[in-house]
Amino acid sequence: MSFFNNFAGQLEQKLGQQLQGQGLQQPHQQQGGYQSYSSASSTHYQQTTTTTHQQQGGYQQTTTTQQYSYQQSGGRYKALLIGINYIGGKSPLNGCINDVQNVRNWLLHRNPAYGQNMLVLTDDQQDPSKIPTRANMLNAFRWLAADARPGDHLFFHYSGHGATQKNTNGTEADGTDETLVPVDYERAGQIVDDDVHAILCKPLPQGCNLVAFMDCCHSGTVFDLPYTYGVDGNLDITIRDNKAEAVKHGTKAVFALLQKNHGVAFQEATQALKLFLSPEQGSTDSAALDAARQQCTTRATIVQFSGCRDDQTSADAQIQGQATGALSWALMTVLQRNPNPTYAELLRETRGLLQGKYSQVPQMSTGFQMDVANGRFQV
Repeated sequence: MSFFNNFAGQLEQKLGQQLQGQGLQQPHQQQGGYQSYSSASSTHYQQTTTTTHQQQGGYQQTTTTQQYSYQQSGGRYKALLIGINYIGGKSPLNGCINDVQNVRNWLLHRNPAYGQNMLVLTDDQQDPSKIPTRANMLNAFRWLAADARPGDHLFFHYSGHGATQKNTNGTEADGTDETLVPVDYERAGQIVDDDVHAILCKPLPQGCNLVAFMDCCHSGTVFDLPYTYGVDGNLDITIRDNKAEAVKHGTKAVFALLQKNHGVAFQEATQALKLFLSPEQGSTDSAALDAARQQCTTRATIVQFSGCRDDQTSADAQIQGQATGALSWALMTVLQRNPNPTYAELLRETRGLLQGKYSQVPQMSTGFQMDVANGRFQV
């Protein structure tokens, strides 16, 4: 590991600073408009809880089954859309505000009821209460979750920087919390995934429905939802060998140095050293992780689509001559072609559009274990 020692002196100061997400998402203007559709019938989900009671002479096991359902009618519709270009900042983005407008148009064409109760925060507005500062974003989270009832339909879209910071309570397998980056992050700080979950997810009651599109870096578990799925609808459990990944990035850094590509060399070395100094995924105390999963299980039906894994960045792409976020473009393209896919189909087709073009791997997670292979995407 002498390679890392050689780089350590140069990187220590940089790594001591908060890593900031890069490449965010700008929207793609679809051709031919958006399709509206009629919702399918209600979808029911089941969760089984096993409890063991001690009795004289042995133990008795009791199984309790809870029913969750996606309610189609009778509820209210609320939407929160946040887009941050970081205008005039150190790390500006070009298309996040357009991204929000693109998703807004899609959502209103799909279900006009959201237009009656929609909040949009972007950093080009004149109203100070509509600027996506940390305080305004947290207030917006509270607004979206406020007075939620069974049958309500909530939608959240975020387009802006995503980042990470060190986890201090042992609840993250990779040792880091994922964060959202407000426009005033340098002064007010970032928003950690724990706060997103506590404010936006935990208060929602059984029978309430929330769909989220998180178009930012390091976004895989930014909602702290306990279940992540593969394209076949099965639970997707990945154990990553940090040391092997570190060697891979270190090798890339060496070759980049030999080619005098110092920017790439520094980027690869930074990632290598970060992985080398981080705990292995899955090495965190299993009891703590099990407890965290139980704590993060939600009563409401919550489905999050994110642009990438926690250890990845999301692409700031050029598609059909326009700046666009890869996830936003892919989701809108898939839903234009097939407005009523299963959740697993939406994930698979979204990944398929990006595969071979971008390194990011979009993720899907839920608040409790669901049949995403058969359940239909609903907003």
